[in-house]
Amino acid sequence: MRVTDYELFAVPPRWLLLKLETSDGLVGWGEPIVQGGLETVEAAVEELVEAYLLGEDPLETERHWRTMYQGRYYRGGPILMSALAGIDHALWDIKGKHYDAPVHQLLGGHVRDRVMIHQWIGGEDREELTNEAITRRNQGYKAIKMNATAEFRALEPPGAVERARKRVAAVRDAVDDDLYLGVDFHGRVSKPMTRRLVESLEPYGLMFVDQPILPEHSEFLATLAEQTTVPIATGERFYSRYDFKPLLTAGAVSVIQPDVTHVGGITELRKIATMADAFDVAVVPHCPLSPVAFAASLQVVFCSHNAVMQEQDLSLHDPAESVGLQYLEDPHTFAFDDGYVKRPTDPGLGITVDEAYVREQSRADVKWSNPVWRHEDGGIAEW
Repeated sequence: MRVTDYELFAVPPRWLLLKLETSDGLVGWGEPIVQGGLETVEAAVEELVEAYLLGEDPLETERHWRTMYQGRYYRGGPILMSALAGIDHALWDIKGKHYDAPVHQLLGGHVRDRVMIHQWIGGEDREELTNEAITRRNQGYKAIKMNATAEFRALEPPGAVERARKRVAAVRDAVDDDLYLGVDFHGRVSKPMTRRLVESLEPYGLMFVDQPILPEHSEFLATLAEQTTVPIATGERFYSRYDFKPLLTAGAVSVIQPDVTHVGGITELRKIATMADAFDVAVVPHCPLSPVAFAASLQVVFCSHNAVMQEQDLSLHDPAESVGLQYLEDPHTFAFDDGYVKRPTDPGLGITVDEAYVREQSRADVKWSNPVWRHEDGGIAEW
């Protein structure tokens, strides 16, 4: 069996899907994307597939990963690792279908029968946030995550910290203490303000504070972790085990959030999870993307003991109304119940992509860039 061809599909809202074809008719799907850098990643996928993969045996997943990563003198970073990730998803999808087994079985077998997922909530004010939190709880979710702030200046007066605290307090008061509540700083808060803001949130029993500071300043996380009882999380803007290594060895985090679409795929996410397990660090994979990326991430979660929760943005509670789940032949593929998703048992990634729908949607003009925020003085703010 050999890889014979590939196609890339840019589809709404901001996704890029890869189809790999083989000489014996097996097809694998992957999701190589950097949100806001679709065309750049698309070009990188084309370079990698044509240079290293066409004509090769798709079952040699580890060899292909090492070749595409290590065979290039310049390596790593969001573009190359995301391109590699989507290819890796598709290769594992083919491999699972070839052996008639879900990917997690090929990675050692499942360690759980279902996994808790968490759902994002948003809102401009406290009332909107609390209403959405209650709605999500009533839909069956047991874990939610919210932003702490909008734009946040490098130095803020006490009132800004108090407004952020009241947002979190309002949500916690609206739901019971058995609901997991995560708070995302999104890298918007500077080092001088992070400690003050985290300290103000300690009374609310957070499951973690995510990205309390930009990845560029991660050396500060170990100090922050010693100063608070709130678990510190980060990782959605890290791209390989080598980026996570200094965080783990420094004891800087309690939770890491690697994204299967940005860290080089299933192959690398599995290694990152195993490495984190040696440091007693939990894994909660980041995944605000399509059902292809979600399915790939689940395969690692189900065979990794320390992967305790999974992010999603697919409205799993109502598949018929989910925009993302329409890309599957069966939108009910992911069995959501009581805040959990059941273990997938179908071969490969465990999904069947609706190729006709993908082709139809790929006719849309998919041009997405993240908003650019500015402070009141006109200076750029973190989004």
